[in-house]
Amino acid sequence: MTDEDFRQPPEAAASQRSGNVKLMFYGAQGLRAGWKVLLFAAIVITLFLATRPLINSVAPRSPGPVSPQIDLTHEFWLALLVLVATSVMVRIDRRPLRSYGFTDSAGLQRLCFGVCWGLLSISAVVGALWVHGSLVFDGFPSANGHALPDAAAATLGTLLVGLVEESLARGYPQFVLARALGFWWTALTLSLIFGLLHGGNGGETWIGLFGAGALGLFLCLSLWYTKSLFWAVGFHSGFNWGESYLYGAPRSGSAAPWRLIATHPTGDLLWSGGSAGPEGSLLLVPLIVASTVVMCLWWGRGRAALGLRERWQPSSG
Repeated sequence: MTDEDFRQPPEAAASQRSGNVKLMFYGAQGLRAGWKVLLFAAIVITLFLATRPLINSVAPRSPGPVSPQIDLTHEFWLALLVLVATSVMVRIDRRPLRSYGFTDSAGLQRLCFGVCWGLLSISAVVGALWVHGSLVFDGFPSANGHALPDAAAATLGTLLVGLVEESLARGYPQFVLARALGFWWTALTLSLIFGLLHGGNGGETWIGLFGAGALGLFLCLSLWYTKSLFWAVGFHSGFNWGESYLYGAPRSGSAAPWRLIATHPTGDLLWSGGSAGPEGSLLLVPLIVASTVVMCLWWGRGRAALGLRERWQPSSG
C-alpha cells in the first residue's frame, strides 16, 4: 500500500473544503447566529453612514445647544434605520417583523407600566442625591413661547431613544444570539457592549459606563419574564425623560437646554455622578438591586395573575 492510497481525489478534497466553508457560515437552522448579528450591524452602520449627510443637511446639529425638534428628527431617522435593518433580517429568517420583542398582546399596558417605573426610579435617585447633598435644584429656566412644543418633542424623542436602543441592544441581536449562546450569556455580553458604547459620550465616567451596563442587564430581566421589549422600552424612556427633561440633570455627558427644571451636581463624583448625571452615581446600584428584587417577586410569583405561563425562551425555528 502506497501514499497514493491515502490521498483524496482532487474532486473529493475540493468538496470537503467547500463543505467546511459552508459549515462555518451555515448550521441546521440556516445562517449561523453570529453572522446574522454581524450582518444586522453592518446594515445599520452602512445605512447610518450613507444617510447621515442628508439628515445633517435637513436637521443640522450645531456645536452648541440644539432644539428638541432637531433631536426628535435624528431619533426618528435612527428608528427608521433600525426598522429597515430588522425588516431585511426577518426576510432572511422568514419571520414576522414583530417577532423580535413586539408580539405581546399586553404591550401597551407594559409600555405604560415601564414608563411609570422608570420615572419613579429616576425620581428616587434624584431625591436621594438631593438629600445626600449631591444635587442642587436651580429652579425653573426662563419660560418661552415654545415650552409646550418643546415638551412634546422631548417626550416623543425620549420614547424613540428607548425604542431604538432597546431594539439594538435587546431586540434582534438578543433573540438571535440566545439560540446559540443561551439567554443570560447573550444578555451579559450585549449589556457589556451597551455600557462600553456609552464611552463615546464626551462626559461619561467609568461609573456611568457601569451604570448603563447594569441597567441594560436589569432590562434583560424584564425580557426574560415578559418575553417582550415593551416594558423595557417604557422604563428606558421614562428614566431618560425624567433625568434629562423633568429634572434637567446631565445625562451621558450633557444637560438638555430645554429641560423643565434646572439642576446641577455637586460634591464627590462617586455620589453626584458629575457630568454623567444620576446614572453615573453609586446611588444607582441600590436602586437596581431593589428593582431586581421587586421584579422577581412581582413577575416571578404573580405569573398567573399576569397571564404569563413561562419565561422567555428562544424559538428553535
